[in-house]
Amino acid sequence: MDYVAIMRKSWGMTAKILSGEKTIESRWYINKSAPWGKIRAGDTVYFKNAGEPVSVRVRVRKIQAYENLDPEKVKAILIKYGEEDGITPDKIHFYYELFKNKKYCLLIFLENPKQIVPFEISKKGFGAMAAWMCVEDVNKPRV
Repeated sequence: MDYVAIMRKSWGMTAKILSGEKTIESRWYINKSAPWGKIRAGDTVYFKNAGEPVSVRVRVRKIQAYENLDPEKVKAILIKYGEEDGITPDKIHFYYELFKNKKYCLLIFLENPKQIVPFEISKKGFGAMAAWMCVEDVNKPRV
């Protein structure tokens, strides 16, 4: 299975993945949604900044899933894994405010980041606001 993760460009996380500063991708949810329950070690994730082509490929090393979160548990996850997630200590509070009411967290441990020849991908059928796409083959939804 392949995945495409759409990132907020202003956060600068795709550059941190390539530089090795970010070795975990976290996804936070009120309700379980993609890629919860689907993504596995050995899968491939492609990253793109919103409005830009796909440009980064990584392999999934392992997954950790957290359920029944409360603000205290969210803070503990951010403190323990924030640096590996590309979050500098001075930004922990910012991300805590965003995620404190989430009930689920998926930590995707990344390895072998590679810059790839950029390509466009169609989000048709995934919804305009989709931030994560699960696809059998990343070549199928290419534009």
